[in-house]
Amino acid sequence: MIDTYFFGYGSLVNRSTHNYQNSHPATLHGWRRRWCHIAPFPRAILSVTPDSSGTIEGLIAGGSDIDWDALDMREQAYDRAPATAAVRHTLDHTPDVILYTIPDEKHPPANAPQPILLSYIDVVAQGYLQIFGAESAARFFTTTTGWGPILNDRENPVYPRHQRLSAYERGFVDEHLDALAAVLK
Repeated sequence: MIDTYFFGYGSLVNRSTHNYQNSHPATLHGWRRRWCHIAPFPRAILSVTPDSSGTIEGLIAGGSDIDWDALDMREQAYDRAPATAAVRHTLDHTPDVILYTIPDEKHPPANAPQPILLSYIDVVAQGYLQIFGAESAARFFTTTTGWGPILNDRENPVYPRHQRLSAYERGFVDEHLDALAAVLK
């Protein structure tokens, strides 16, 4: 898999959550982000689903510095899907690109919306703010579907790759969650 890349659209956009040096901004066309509320997991999981009008900014990373076994373990709830034709990037070659997605039929739905970790939302928003800026980070909130209750674990993070946010980043996240009328638990 030397010339295979993955497209990251959630926590993998935040370069502080991984050590993939060969990462580059990219855009995925024909997909949208969604929160999956599935029975085997106690928390909602961010995924992508096909949507002909969707566009998602993210990072691609690949080459010899990817430990695919470790990445597959990190993304164990997901299936790999080919995305080469849907991804635009500035590389001087055309690698194979995959993305991690949770197809509807992979897991049974949860009985009720499951909480979304605020520590995870913080990581995603911070990554978008750092790589793409405020407009792109705002699109994470406005174009992602399936929002449910938010577990406010910011002071005692549950997400294993949580990051410390600046006052600006915290305010940005809180403002966008308020705009969504998100319920914090």
